[in-house]
Amino acid sequence: MNILQGTAASTPEFFKKLRNIELIVAAIGTSIVTAPIGLLAAVITIVAYEYVVSAVLRAVSQVTILSKKEFE
Repeated sequence: MNILQGTAASTPEFFKKLRNIELIVAAIGTSIVTAPIGLLAAVITIVAYEYVVSAVLRAVSQVTILSKKEFE
């Protein structure tokens, strides 16, 4: 399977849900960082780690596909 076939393949339902959860978590983190109030350094550090986790979840969710065996 090449890259074009992989991008056209369908994503399992679990990873679609995981991707949606990640988008919600990233939106919450963005709203915390852009809040017009001063935040503690610990809060900013936690949100930075949350961004890393959400990026990893996004990448895993996007590249996971159903194999041809599952279609048969």
